Amino acid sequence: MIVLASASPRRQELLRNAGISFVVQAADISETPRAGEPPHALAERLAREKARAVFLTRPNDVVLGADTIVIVDGQILGKPQDGIDAVRMLRLLSGRSHQVVTGVCLKGPQGLEDTRSETTLVSMAALTEEAIRSYIATGEPMDKAGAYAIQGIASRWISSIAGDYFNVVGLPVAMIYSMLRECGAI
Repeated sequence: MIVLASASPRRQELLRNAGISFVVQAADISETPRAGEPPHALAERLAREKARAVFLTRPNDVVLGADTIVIVDGQILGKPQDGIDAVRMLRLLSGRSHQVVTGVCLKGPQGLEDTRSETTLVSMAALTEEAIRSYIATGEPMDKAGAYAIQGIASRWISSIAGDYFNVVGLPVAMIYSMLRECGAI
């Protein structure tokens, strides 16, 4: 059995669309970065901690943990804490390119622990203050890394991407499929 250690509806939809059978058991861990922790290391550590936390209660299953962050100028942008934080993030991303990194960990029986990350470069058009305020009023950015959803309203501002689109949504599906095949889970 594959267990997704996330309550994210986007991650669930991506796995379902890829034909991967799974159950959900969300992990409850602190997502606070450690002092001086590099962005890729943070995404991978959080994915690993989520997978390990759920594996403790599901030791016969393969647990998939994931964490997505946005990086601009070396600064890590997670989910906004409130509307003011969302405004700050969207101003930082406006008219620029940034990286979206998703850390992924498979944890399973017989010592299985495979942790990797995927990076996608995203370019966003310049946003007016009115566009930012209007977007935040929709509520869409509030539970998304970097305060935007590429598959939602914010799609109108994405001028280009280099890499895995699904990674930006929340899961690098092709990489996960390959990892699951390598460990024999599918």
